[in-house]
Amino acid sequence: MSTAQQLDLTGGESVYCINTFQIEKAEAMYAGDGESSARLRETMQRMETELTRNERAAMAMLLLQRLNAGPIG
Repeated sequence: MSTAQQLDLTGGESVYCINTFQIEKAEAMYAGDGESSARLRETMQRMETELTRNERAAMAMLLLQRLNAGPIG
């Protein structure tokens, strides 16, 4: 298994190299029954209801940037 496939979504160094392992971890977190899972589902539902597809895509890019560089302003 390559290093990229072993990066954990919850603490990996590279957020620009999204891979199957990270997607699977994110889906499991989303589908879980914990507090984080509930917050993720609530936020996703709100974003899908209130934002256009392009706005959601922009939000995804901004989230990746902030994970990499830290909060902006």
